[in-house]
Amino acid sequence: MKAVEVRAFGSPDGLAVIDLPVPGPIAGQVLIATEAIGVGGVDSVIRSGVLAGYGFKEGHILGSEVAGTVIAVGDGVEASWVGRRVWAFTGLGGGYTELAIAPVAEILPLPAGLSAVDAVTLGSSGVVAHFALARARFAPGESVLVRGAAGSIGILVVHLAAHGGAGAVAVTTSSAERGERLRALGATHVLDRSGEGGQDVPSGYDVIIDIVAGADMPSFFGRLRPNGRMVVVGIVAGQPPADFGTAMMAAFQKSLSFATFSADTVAGPDRHAVRTAQFLAATRGELPTVVHELLPLEQAALAHAKMDSGEVFGRIVLVP
Repeated sequence: MKAVEVRAFGSPDGLAVIDLPVPGPIAGQVLIATEAIGVGGVDSVIRSGVLAGYGFKEGHILGSEVAGTVIAVGDGVEASWVGRRVWAFTGLGGGYTELAIAPVAEILPLPAGLSAVDAVTLGSSGVVAHFALARARFAPGESVLVRGAAGSIGILVVHLAAHGGAGAVAVTTSSAERGERLRALGATHVLDRSGEGGQDVPSGYDVIIDIVAGADMPSFFGRLRPNGRMVVVGIVAGQPPADFGTAMMAAFQKSLSFATFSADTVAGPDRHAVRTAQFLAATRGELPTVVHELLPLEQAALAHAKMDSGEVFGRIVLVP
């Protein structure tokens, strides 16, 4: 079967298409013939080598979410899964393949009317967006800033905040065209990447959801209102400076809060409940699934090059 590995950390050119033996599911696992593979920000970060110190090695197969049809099951898994269309979380790798292995505890049946492409556009991103706002204790009437809003997580944060009664939903983005698309999804104010915008922007924000991190992250503490909360859900621009807390401490009297968020800390049944509800909402047209482009699995390097260039709006999906 075809798969894509990180042959060398660094640029997208380090990705290579390889042939692997067909895997067999062991106890508690299923084998899925993939129809769609989500390309996420974490894939780019792993490929870059930034996380090599966390145990990722060259030869790693990227990809954390797929959708397709179960074709085999391991011991202890009900045979009735075979032939069913599912969304699956494969972990922090193993998804960029024609046939993917996933734990049965991390799969979810697809409702009729939801395509595999839409499932991987929404599956992980929707859960992160939902629980990031919950971690930030977002309440109706509060103002929200979404930093790096043009990706699949940011788009869903914008939508959920707007439909959750936010008093204002500001976004940072790289172009006016992207800003207009985000306005159509619920944004009320469009800012540049530094957080600057027109004269009518809020003077501060109760909540900042940050998908970017990187060197500029500390400057956004100054945009929080008293009792404001910043939650970082991604590091697509890399790690923040080691002393980033200094900016927060400088505003000690504002009682600011900072948190990171990973969906790994949410109990499986809670993730499944939210994901099931979001899948059904998408079939009713109540939740956006914004696909930037479909590319063949063999063009994974091109997908990553597009992500690195900052041109992607929504999600790129690989199709075997």
